[in-house]
Amino acid sequence: MLRDGDRRPARRHTRSVTRRPLPALLLLPALLLGLLPGLVLGTAAPASAHAVLRASDPADGTVLRTAPRHVTLAFTESVGLLTDSFRVYDPRNHRLRTGPAGHAPGGSGTARVSLPARLATGTYTVAWRVVSADSHPVSGALTFSVGRRTAAPVAPPPERTKNGATTALHTIARYLAYLSLALLLGTAAFVAYCRPPQTAHLRVPALAALVTLVLSTAALYVLRAPYEEAASPATALRLSALTHTATTRPGQLLLVRLALLLPAAVALALPGTRRVRLPRRAGLAAAAVLTVALSLTWSASDHASAGIQVPAAIVSATLHLLAMAAWLGGLAALLWTFRHTPEPAGLPATVPARFSRLAAVSVTVLALTGVYQSWRGLGSWQALTDTTYGRTLLAKLAAVAALLLAAACSRTWTARLTRAAAPARARVPEPATGPPLPPDLPEPAPAVPLHLLRRSVLAEAAAALLVLALTTLLTSTVPGRAATGSAPAGAPVTAGIPTASVTTIPFDTGAPGGRGTVQITLDPGRVGTGSVQAVVYGADGGLSTVPGLRLTLTLPSRHLGPLDTRVTDRGGYWSAPAFTLPLPGTWTMKATVRVSDLDQVTVTAPLRVTR
Repeated sequence: MLRDGDRRPARRHTRSVTRRPLPALLLLPALLLGLLPGLVLGTAAPASAHAVLRASDPADGTVLRTAPRHVTLAFTESVGLLTDSFRVYDPRNHRLRTGPAGHAPGGSGTARVSLPARLATGTYTVAWRVVSADSHPVSGALTFSVGRRTAAPVAPPPERTKNGATTALHTIARYLAYLSLALLLGTAAFVAYCRPPQTAHLRVPALAALVTLVLSTAALYVLRAPYEEAASPATALRLSALTHTATTRPGQLLLVRLALLLPAAVALALPGTRRVRLPRRAGLAAAAVLTVALSLTWSASDHASAGIQVPAAIVSATLHLLAMAAWLGGLAALLWTFRHTPEPAGLPATVPARFSRLAAVSVTVLALTGVYQSWRGLGSWQALTDTTYGRTLLAKLAAVAALLLAAACSRTWTARLTRAAAPARARVPEPATGPPLPPDLPEPAPAVPLHLLRRSVLAEAAAALLVLALTTLLTSTVPGRAATGSAPAGAPVTAGIPTASVTTIPFDTGAPGGRGTVQITLDPGRVGTGSVQAVVYGADGGLSTVPGLRLTLTLPSRHLGPLDTRVTDRGGYWSAPAFTLPLPGTWTMKATVRVSDLDQVTVTAPLRVTR
């Protein structure tokens, strides 16, 4: 009895040590909620991540009697301005000197530039580039005309969408940052929860991940300014560029990330004899706080920081990142441990068994947060196939399915390995009367499938690299909710020059002064809802005022129409703010022009509409 009593406390002590890391893991959501307000304070909740131009003054394609003093753009979320956010070109395609870009009195969701006092007659092109609240630059262009449109459409300047070298370097740095973060945090979670007997060999990959994370973060900071401005990497080290990045939220979060990595760098760089030894619980709590704060520097600067439900999105994105790191980074740590475990001694079965439980929890968190983030980023089922974001998400889901299949195989081999290592049943004591009973023989254990476990873990790691690559691509892709133009209700989205369709139809009523042309602009010139503008020119090419104009569209191949655009006179031009083209095909555009109470004519022209 004394021996039994002596053993029981030891068993209880062993169980308590085994479960000690769990409370620290469960503290992560609470710590996240505690740290969250400081990082999301002042963040707006606009309609969609990635800023979308919803209105402009002057409106795209309009003809004005007098020259405007400003060009004002209104976006679906707050935007950051660059030193070269606006480029305005005159009818000869020469760049105008404009004032500095700023925000209109309406708030941070607007951008405004002042124009010269005198503008010549003709069509002007405005190319713009701003940084959306989720740190990604967006750009576009629009036109307006003073007096009349230019007879020959002005070729728009090359759109500053990106610089190939800068974008490639920035994407590589982002991928390395994600990869090194997963390896660093996953290795820490593997050591804390799975508790392998030897951990010295894991210091090498952890140190390599830390160095890579510091270098990639520094590279992201240096490349931030040329990435925003679509400039060459050669401009990255300019003092003005570096100081400008320090004033932006993405740049400040990168600096915070570097500061948070400093304690980890010191801890790993110091020899084991010189490190500060903290109690286990205190060490786990400090590591949890540092881990959550580090993860927030990602979620507070990406898609989660803008759009609908910003606080919930940041919580979800941070938990998603932590679960990804625990699973995929822990997987790499397990592979590294397999490689450095002597074959005769082998790895205790409890290590892969604990990692299997850690992976199961991580997959559950990933599934729940992934469903929410997909709904938030897509906005509709149609965006799943019609947008780059949706198609990339489908590719990521396929890679995750392959990863889960490999993980299921690993879990099977881990279960067999655990059963094989289980102790044999205890010997049955001798009964009080009668001959002793034969001892129970242990059940034959299955062969330990260690080589199969290693192969499945290696397959998991390969699929994990693909998942990380697609995740990096998703973070730099316009979300489906923004790509499909989910602007506030009633606000038409300006699509700009590349998608507008301009049709010119001549007319002649046969009466004196009854000749001219009608120039009709559909923006965008594709299926969906857009705006219609029409301008009537006289025989001399000047702007002409007519008492009546009606525009209709018919699709003969589908026996659809006529659809009335319901354009109204806006004082020099005719427009309809919202008109829907339901199907692609070759439509017949019919314009009825009334030049007097008695004289009118109807003319037609074909119009090609695409998806």
